Amino acid sequence: MPAVLEIEGLRKTYKSRRRGTRNALDGFDMRVEAGQVHGFLGPNGSGKTTTLRTLLGLIRPDGGRMSILGHDVPAALPTVAGQVGAIVESPQFFPHFSARDTLSLLAGAGDVPAERIDEVLELVGLRDRAGERVKTYSLGMKQRLAVASALLKNPKLLILDEPANGLDPGGIREMRTLMRTLAESGMTVVLSSHILGEIQLICDSVTIISLGRRVAFGPVEEVLAQHSSGAVRVRLEAVTDLPAAAEALIRSGIRVTGHPDHLMLAGVDKPATVTRLLAEQGLYVSELAPVAVDLESVFLELTATAPVPGQHRQVDQSTKVGEAGQTSTGGGWGA
Repeated sequence: MPAVLEIEGLRKTYKSRRRGTRNALDGFDMRVEAGQVHGFLGPNGSGKTTTLRTLLGLIRPDGGRMSILGHDVPAALPTVAGQVGAIVESPQFFPHFSARDTLSLLAGAGDVPAERIDEVLELVGLRDRAGERVKTYSLGMKQRLAVASALLKNPKLLILDEPANGLDPGGIREMRTLMRTLAESGMTVVLSSHILGEIQLICDSVTIISLGRRVAFGPVEEVLAQHSSGAVRVRLEAVTDLPAAAEALIRSGIRVTGHPDHLMLAGVDKPATVTRLLAEQGLYVSELAPVAVDLESVFLELTATAPVPGQHRQVDQSTKVGEAGQTSTGGGWGA
């Protein structure tokens, strides 16, 4: 499928007397195909927001190539701007304007038909509150207004930075449904979010960034499969048999981690072998289940941001995977 968004070797360096030279983007690559919902993930300080701001012409890059809808940017931004809707970081609105006033102002500036205002208010669930001043809105309602403003031009590419910020569980589900509906209509959606469970549910593909470099990309299922541990959980009819079962499995070359009421196994090619091995010892399995990997665990592994007991990770401590697959840690600027 054609790429709606392409980034190759993007670089952005900041210099400071206090912190020295920092690479916010260090040869970052990204590709988003048409009609996808694409998740753009990374820890705080990884370079996500720097990437989006650079893509939209708000920051000047130091190197690399970017294109939107087949046009090189930032040079062609005037050509493609009318086909891109975006929310980056926390949008700001005139507090004494209503939602309808706000969208009317934006529609007038962008030559958008007036009837489109009612359409987007309906889409984001603000139809009945459109006449109220923005200063009376909750955080979630302001976020809905931000999404409405990004949809106003009916763009081909929609870029949303934390669109679920401030939404209640029902609102998050509504936003999920809206993103899928937009993609099914042909719009390409890029979501930057820390709600990884939602990303796994809604996205076709993902890019994970850490310290300004891409550490994973591809269809969600493939990214999960590439980092699946193949772990198997085993429970026995009698909990008291767990030590004997662990000993038998270890003798057979299976890696075993014991827990109070079950065993976790690694290196199991054929789970049925476990049942046979244990039955030969008079030990009977009540549960034998593969442990599915989720996007959160993959993210924490790739970015080395999993909590460690007794340690307090700083916001710019993450990981970067080199071409040889080696991992290093350090700091970076950007969000």
